[in-house]
Amino acid sequence: MAEGLNRVMLLGNLGADPELRYTKGGQAVLKLRLATNESYQDRDGGRKERTEWHHVTVWGKRAEALGKFLAKGATLFVEGSLRTTSWEGQDGQKRYRTEISASNILLTGGRSGGGAAMGGGSPGGGGGRPAPTDDYEPAGEQDQGGFGGGGNDDDDIPF
Repeated sequence: MAEGLNRVMLLGNLGADPELRYTKGGQAVLKLRLATNESYQDRDGGRKERTEWHHVTVWGKRAEALGKFLAKGATLFVEGSLRTTSWEGQDGQKRYRTEISASNILLTGGRSGGGAAMGGGSPGGGGGRPAPTDDYEPAGEQDQGGFGGGGNDDDDIPF
């Protein structure tokens, strides 16, 4: 089977202050909520704007460093890969969340800006290593901030 490609690139703004936690094994993990906006033309020719919310995870020393100075409103360019995690909710139902495991982050100068880079040496970031999963579990039922529902109609997609 051929090797696949799992790469995500996002440019957006933090919708909340980052949340720094540690796994049971002492590994730092930083959770970010990133909003991306795009505008498109609807059926009637009017301009519409759509916001998508993304869960971004940063691991290790980079997580600790970014957690010290990132704040709500900062504009970031995030490069990483998709990861889907699952857990059992308080109601016994299995829950899933797709996140971006960040390998490179560029601060693009918005609000708490600066234009500095917090990335790895290679384009893929962590030297081909998968993100650690050292006993970290998402905090069950959280506000999805725009996830799910939405009722987008395929006719509104501009391509």
